[in-house]
Amino acid sequence: MDAPGQHPRIVVGVDGSDASIAALRTAGALAGPLGATVEAWACWDVPPGYGLYLVVGIEGFEYAAKQSLEQALADAFGKELPAFVHPRLVRGKASEQLIEGSRNASLLIVGRRGHGSLVLGSVSSACVSHAHCPVLVVHAPDEATHVKATTGSKSG
Repeated sequence: MDAPGQHPRIVVGVDGSDASIAALRTAGALAGPLGATVEAWACWDVPPGYGLYLVVGIEGFEYAAKQSLEQALADAFGKELPAFVHPRLVRGKASEQLIEGSRNASLLIVGRRGHGSLVLGSVSSACVSHAHCPVLVVHAPDEATHVKATTGSKSG
């Protein structure tokens, strides 16, 4: 957690999904009232069996993560990145890196990526179980709900 006198720090896991873009927007909305900085973390690693990838080079994996992070930030905040948002590329397994990053954070925000019967995805579940600070899990906006809300249509 933050030491007295330090600004709160919000770490957000970003993978380019709609849920992670919603997590970025949530962090942005919370940062102002809390006087917090937001660190947008895109974690990347070389897949298992990396020997074949060394021929091609691992830079491609880092580059793809950087591109995904930049696009997610643009989708969440537009062309001008707010001064309180700091992008960060982190090499390693997302769940492990985010849990470690939570040691010095006030809040960890991740998107929900669970599929099928899973309530949470593996990364969000690991973060909720093992983080060193509070964790907020943000769901991707439901397009059907969004359409109903913007058009005023009702179901039923």
